[in-house]
Amino acid sequence: MRKERLIVPVLAVLLLCWLAGQGISSLSFERGLTRTLDDLAARGGLAVARHEVDRGWWSSSGRIRVAPQLGDAWQLELGYEARHGVLSTQLSGEAVVRYGPEGRRLFGDALSVAAPRWQASYRTLSGVLEGGLRLAPFRITQEGRELRFGGGQFHFNGVYGDWRLQGRLEAWRLSDGEAWLEVGPAVLESRYAYTAGALAFTQHDRLEVAAVTWHQPRLDLEARDLVVVDRMTLDDEELRLRLDIDLGEVRTADRVLLTGALATELSRLNADALRGTMRRLRSLAASGDRRLDGQTLLVRLEPWLLGILQDSPRLDLLDLDLDSPMMGLDARVEGSLFFDGRDFGELSLVDLDDPAMQARWRRRLDGDFVWHDLPTVVALWLGLPLDTRTLEIDIGRGQVRVNGRPLPPLTR
Repeated sequence: MRKERLIVPVLAVLLLCWLAGQGISSLSFERGLTRTLDDLAARGGLAVARHEVDRGWWSSSGRIRVAPQLGDAWQLELGYEARHGVLSTQLSGEAVVRYGPEGRRLFGDALSVAAPRWQASYRTLSGVLEGGLRLAPFRITQEGRELRFGGGQFHFNGVYGDWRLQGRLEAWRLSDGEAWLEVGPAVLESRYAYTAGALAFTQHDRLEVAAVTWHQPRLDLEARDLVVVDRMTLDDEELRLRLDIDLGEVRTADRVLLTGALATELSRLNADALRGTMRRLRSLAASGDRRLDGQTLLVRLEPWLLGILQDSPRLDLLDLDLDSPMMGLDARVEGSLFFDGRDFGELSLVDLDDPAMQARWRRRLDGDFVWHDLPTVVALWLGLPLDTRTLEIDIGRGQVRVNGRPLPPLTR
């Protein structure tokens, strides 16, 4: 009898625990989603909002809208339906892409393809969100032109403050009569890690394109194994941008036309001024002032934009290595370019069309570059001795000198 009397209390406790788990799961999902969207908006450049929100213990729904802070070039709407469980929440929905001032749907209006659907799982205890999205293949024909796309898929996962994205796009081909361009397949890998409020972050992206092929009568160009890697880092002091490009092999007529790689970095962009620019941009967007055209926006943001340059930005050409066996040319270049950002009060972005203002900007440029193993044809073009093998480019207050001589006219 005692055991039977314990059944009801035990069941009641289990029921309460289950209900508490449901509530915690719902609140955890809502809190995580709110924090993530707030930090996405804090990154700058994007307006992020939720509408048609319906919150509940068992299920939730709503729509997430992402668009540029200003303008109506595009917007992304993610509808979601969330089914909460004690240990996880299952999500699914439709991704609607709109473009232009009229908000036309890319999938459905411009393309006769259903909008892609996405699904994800949010784990209550760990806070891990994992999901994916598929793009269906499609074919469009218009006035003799045709676009074929083989489809694609994306997978994302991560926790608050650390997100990863992997994607694969099948080849697409644009044809116009006898000419056509084909790109792909392509693979994308991206990671975005940030602190609360996106006050500091690191973003790393890698894009690999298996082939880019251009065909027209009497000309065929094919580039294989193209790789583009970029890294953006914002810390307490500066924003740094690095770009690496590997061209793989560019071939024509069964011969190698070009191979090579590029590595460059832009640094010393003032972090505080950049964050101030983003805050000011969000404030202007929230004001709803429809008179904000490009010129007016530039006037209102100019002090913050100029402030980004106050630490004297530096552009490093870490490596430029190009080789063209077909043309008998090669280039190995390295060097740096500096911009003097001190006393930037005399500079203006608004008046940049004024030749006198352009001259002020040029006078703040200094740097030097070295071209090793200079091809003879380049020495001839620049009026240098034909046995010149090193080209030294010096930039002082905007004036360019080549091997100690003023830069000759580039057009003759």
